[in-house]
Amino acid sequence: MAAAVGIIATFFFFVLPIVKLVLLSIQGEQGFSLNYYAELLQQERFWRTIKYTFVIVTGSTLLSVILGMTAAWLMAYTDLSHKKWLHLLMLLCFVLPSYVLTLSWSSFMSPQGWMAVLLQWFSPGTKPWSMYSVGGIIFVMGIHHFPLVYLFTVNVLRKIPRDLEWAASTGGAGRWKTFARITMPLALPGVTAGGLLVFLASLDNFGIPAFLGAPVNISVLSTLIYEEIIGFGPSAFGRGASLSVILGLIAVLGTLLQWLSVRKSKQAESLRPDEEPRYSLGKHRYWVNPVLWGGLMFITIIPLFSMISLSLKKSYGGKGISNLTLDNYRYILLDNPSTWKSILNSLMLSMTTLIVCLIIGTLFAYFRVRRPSKINRLAELAISVPYTLPGIVFALSMILVWMEPIPGWNPGIYGTTTILFIAYVCRFLILQIRAGVTAFAQVDASMEEAARISGAGAWRRWRKILLPLLLPGLLSGALLVFLTALTELTVSALLYSSGSQTIGVAIFGFEQAGNTLYSTALSSLIVILIFAGAGLLGLLQKFTFRKGVQS
Repeated sequence: MAAAVGIIATFFFFVLPIVKLVLLSIQGEQGFSLNYYAELLQQERFWRTIKYTFVIVTGSTLLSVILGMTAAWLMAYTDLSHKKWLHLLMLLCFVLPSYVLTLSWSSFMSPQGWMAVLLQWFSPGTKPWSMYSVGGIIFVMGIHHFPLVYLFTVNVLRKIPRDLEWAASTGGAGRWKTFARITMPLALPGVTAGGLLVFLASLDNFGIPAFLGAPVNISVLSTLIYEEIIGFGPSAFGRGASLSVILGLIAVLGTLLQWLSVRKSKQAESLRPDEEPRYSLGKHRYWVNPVLWGGLMFITIIPLFSMISLSLKKSYGGKGISNLTLDNYRYILLDNPSTWKSILNSLMLSMTTLIVCLIIGTLFAYFRVRRPSKINRLAELAISVPYTLPGIVFALSMILVWMEPIPGWNPGIYGTTTILFIAYVCRFLILQIRAGVTAFAQVDASMEEAARISGAGAWRRWRKILLPLLLPGLLSGALLVFLTALTELTVSALLYSSGSQTIGVAIFGFEQAGNTLYSTALSSLIVILIFAGAGLLGLLQKFTFRKGVQS
């Protein structure tokens, strides 16, 4: 009975929305029709959007691969100092929401930004490069996603047996020849997996092209779908569904390729990572270290402080101490009830999503590891679909299924926090499941079996044995769910209405209305919330780890 309920729930929440989306895209007035696709293929705007999407996604992926591989090689192979802090600084690029990083760079490179001031000092008359361009979108996407390539590659590099490289060197191969013939071929599966993940993340990204591309009529597939749906034309949902199917198919193909790459990179998973440096930078260390630190500070910390400084100004172009004020923060926190409501909505949604995903994800992971079956594997595959698909595609599918989930019944939750909550749980549940599967795989089943033989009931086994050992890993997944839900924009942009807007939607609204001072102020508060939430869960994770060790 429980299995049947689980299968029905999995189909209803995770599969049915996608089925409805596909059916709408091939539905005409008299039944089956491909008219929506035919209309799209005849539109110049569609092909222009495809071109922009291809150029931006490809360009940002290449930039991420170059930056990620370089950083991974330096971290894995050389004797850089303070690697732990460099690692955290690299991750900061990805932890920050894409729209916060976008606002940071747009304020930094604005005509009144810090870069303009620096250029006036060193090269009077030179203007900063405009971020509102294809190049600007590629740059911000590239620096936002390069940690994904870095994380995949650095682990693979550390598992390459150094004996192979020593043998090549002994045979007369120089450093570059050894890298080209030994290191690169062995690291290629990890680099490819990271690059494909960046490709998918860039394809899914809505915030960066919406903030930097929309003002200058640069559309990608994700923003074009959004524009079609909010246009509310006679066939807006049909065209949006057709675009979503096209975008979804590209994403699914990319996911399959990424999965194959990950499988190849796991061939060396049994090898232990070699943390010892393989090359000494020698005298070059004195300039490589500052350049790497300076580069990371330049792409994250400095633009972030530029955005914060802009949020403290009375007017956008004003200079001097007399132009400093806290009025922007006072407005968004005290004078604008809808902004405060958006903060509360995001906190409430992220916390409830965390709790539900933690409970359901942990239970599912338990059965996935301890009682593996074909049904469990298929259920996991179905649950991963909402996260695999671009957020804008999943959001549209949620609209279609929840406007009338059962023929003749409209629950009336579209535009409420309820549909946002359902969407968040469906989209982010797989993150908790993956964390739970990893945690359970590290706990020997014999410990649980010994407790059962000793007479311990199910609850006691969980409370005394499993939870103390699992909590650190489970809380890592919970932290990821919390931060992702807290800063979510793509899904919320289509599902919200008045009274249910989130922080990301509020910032997007301020920016669309030209209220940059308010959007930067709210973005600055998001950064504080992110660090506070990460710090709180980090302390909780340390506490549970110590408790688990003591028990």
